[in-house]
Amino acid sequence: MQASRRELLAGAGALALSAAAEPALAASAPAAGMAGPPETWDLKDLYPTPAAWDADRAAVQALLPRLTGFKGKLGSGAAALKDALETNTAIGRKVQRLNLYASLIADSDTTNSGAQERRQLAVSLAGDAGEAASYLQPEILTVGEAKVAQFQAAEPALKPFAFFLKDTLRLVPHTLSAETETVLAAAGTPLQGIQQIRTQLVDADLPWPVITLADGKSVTLDQATFTAVREAPNREDRAKAFKAFFNTFDKYKSSLATALAAQVQFDIFTAKSRRYGSALECALSNAGNVPAGVYKTLVAETNAALPQLHRYFEIRRKLLGLPDLHYYDIYVPLSTLDATFSLAETRALTLEAVKPLGPEYGAAIAKATASPWGDYLPRKGKVSGAYENDAYDAHPYLLLNLTGNYNSLTTFAHEWGHAMHSVLADKAQPYETAAYQIFTAEIASTMNEQLLLDLMLRRAKTRQEKIFYLGQALELYRATYFRQAMFAEFELAIHEAVEGGKALSGESLNAMYLALVKKYHGPKVIVDPEMAAEWAYVPHFYYDFYVYQYATCLSASAYFFEQVKGGDPKARENYLGVLRAGGSDYPADVVKRAGLDMTTPAPYRAVADRFSKTMDEIEKLL
Repeated sequence: MQASRRELLAGAGALALSAAAEPALAASAPAAGMAGPPETWDLKDLYPTPAAWDADRAAVQALLPRLTGFKGKLGSGAAALKDALETNTAIGRKVQRLNLYASLIADSDTTNSGAQERRQLAVSLAGDAGEAASYLQPEILTVGEAKVAQFQAAEPALKPFAFFLKDTLRLVPHTLSAETETVLAAAGTPLQGIQQIRTQLVDADLPWPVITLADGKSVTLDQATFTAVREAPNREDRAKAFKAFFNTFDKYKSSLATALAAQVQFDIFTAKSRRYGSALECALSNAGNVPAGVYKTLVAETNAALPQLHRYFEIRRKLLGLPDLHYYDIYVPLSTLDATFSLAETRALTLEAVKPLGPEYGAAIAKATASPWGDYLPRKGKVSGAYENDAYDAHPYLLLNLTGNYNSLTTFAHEWGHAMHSVLADKAQPYETAAYQIFTAEIASTMNEQLLLDLMLRRAKTRQEKIFYLGQALELYRATYFRQAMFAEFELAIHEAVEGGKALSGESLNAMYLALVKKYHGPKVIVDPEMAAEWAYVPHFYYDFYVYQYATCLSASAYFFEQVKGGDPKARENYLGVLRAGGSDYPADVVKRAGLDMTTPAPYRAVADRFSKTMDEIEKLL
């Protein structure tokens, strides 16, 4: 089974995912009187002292032999299966809490060597726990569906494990002999080196170019500085940065293509070994049993909506006052907002924005944001970025680096969307079914972003302020829906090419990617030749059909936003039901029960419709 979002975050912080064409704007202030949250978190809710953490770690280590002691005995009776699964749960709950505490302290001060060592101990313990539990699923498969059903009927205490058992037994056709499974598991470790090779080459060994900007300053264009320079107010700076940055990738396209081709071959090898029809089918099956129709409908519907994206690029060209639009012009902001938001204002605006989600959600987020659950402000030694992390037996914790701008405001709302997803799921579900899959994780966060944008647009007092917020909305749809769908289409194309007997090279990958970029950006956007190598810049292509979920989540949240903003209590409850469901069912089925079938065009047409309506609004202002 694929790791849930909570499991992926355990032990490590997840990092979060400009010249004005118009005069600077002033923000409208939120209602006064709202207190801000405490600036830093209180980790005593997790462990009052490091000694208490050490004691829990020792307790887990003492439980590991008990768990391994059930090996070979799961088929002996319902009691043995129950005891083994309950022991695994007891270990898992403590490991989550231990990892959460260790990672939060380590990220809050990266210079604290003791904290870094504690995180290493937590990660090592999690590995030991995973190894101790590794026999559970293979052995349950050997027990068989009929016998497991008998055990469940005889032992009510197995009820919390019903979905785990169902999902494990689902994989019977794709599970091999014990000896073969051992070989495949052992092969996974060295084959993971493919991604590590790519990371090492890009992050450490590529000779980044140095360019001189219009103001005379020299800049080394690594991955961090490039993301800043691509929004530069001077168009020549942007053009120079794109050309130098992507030409660097192009020079190494043969090596990077070899790495990506090896990853694709590994994905196909895994699919064939496990008797799947394709790499896509294998990946989706092991990532929450998502129907392949979801992926293919996303790609098809995005292609159908491309005229809307092309329309946006023409609006962007007009707003920026450019004679034409190059690919390097798509990141520069349409306008700027000359405003800062205090922590109190950030909280007040977020609470106001989520009111359409009803009184239960509103009361819960009000209480949570007033509690010491977040570390909000940047400081020396603190890890960069933003994330939310939690454990079932503890409330969520948020690490952010707010600077007071609008991006910080949206980040606050976004991460609190994740936090409230966990709060509602943990309240409604037992530990065994609380952790939700990546497929639904970004629905809650992007819903909050859209609610915030809706609020800010309603509050906007000037034409230019409205243009700023409408531009933010358009960029959300472009970057999170259309761009991620383009990546998904490219990933599918390269896997299907290899499955069809073709080979991948730097030249063929450049050609395939450039054709997609031109298709997505339309005939009026000038795509310079160096952009053919952009595929080598994207690490997501090594994540085995992962990136499409950004687009599906935004599509779902756009659909639910349209349903909820009208104030229909039933629509609101349908949406909140998705959050409360946690991991109690396959994620596509969770969303379907709320009235949205992700294999149909409806969710993708919803985001395209929101995109179109937003352009209608901005064109009225022009």
